[in-house]
Amino acid sequence: MTDPKIVDSHCHLDFPDFDDERPAIIQRALDAGVERMVTICTRLRLEPQVRAIAEAYQPVFYAAGTHPMSAAEEPLATVDDLIALADHPKFVGIGETGLDYHYTAESADIQKTSLRVHIAAARQTRLPLIIHARAADDDMTRILREEHAKGAFSCVMHCFSSSAGLAQAALDMGFYLSMSGIAAFPKSQDLRDIFAAAPVDRILVETDSPYLAPPPFRGKRNEPAYTAHTAKVGAEVFGLGYEDFAAQTTANFDRLFWKAAG
Repeated sequence: MTDPKIVDSHCHLDFPDFDDERPAIIQRALDAGVERMVTICTRLRLEPQVRAIAEAYQPVFYAAGTHPMSAAEEPLATVDDLIALADHPKFVGIGETGLDYHYTAESADIQKTSLRVHIAAARQTRLPLIIHARAADDDMTRILREEHAKGAFSCVMHCFSSSAGLAQAALDMGFYLSMSGIAAFPKSQDLRDIFAAAPVDRILVETDSPYLAPPPFRGKRNEPAYTAHTAKVGAEVFGLGYEDFAAQTTANFDRLFWKAAG
């Protein structure tokens, strides 16, 4: 019996952690039932090498943007820059972008400007926005609501580990929440409760690899194959069998990431 098919909606296959064995890592993902992966470019100047990975491997798609922790170090993206990337058949999302005040609160102003640029590009391309939010719930909620009122766009709160309030605000706008390995950590019951209160048709799974490996690999390098371990915890959170949860999150992915739909 083959494993149910699932999707790693957010990983970083261009990171040097994977340089020595990228083909093997992608094969291990496929062997674990991870049929598709979205690799995320976090600095636009690196977009060509991320695109090359997507072009080289049939199951890999990509997205690009300026990560909020890099916003002060990188040139400010323009809406036109991002829209131009969307012509590529394997470019499926805008970001990751967002706000991170945990490590980089001093660059809050440029982060907010960058975030609004990415939102405008998501609105115009109809591609999903990929949001990184950390220690910035109030500003994130306000900006998303302001921008959504100007014109709808689709969005995933990637690696969601913020408050119930931000989760509900995102869900109210029709957005999606993505479960990473953090949701599988033993001490993350409060986070699991937030997910359990959300509609299951608004949930994705991801690794954010090479970071945040779920148990039993916590503390080691993460990789897309380990999506299955987080998804098994997700199935328990929603009271579903693994096969049903895998099918539901894959259908959710196809709806949101329409260019990568299976």
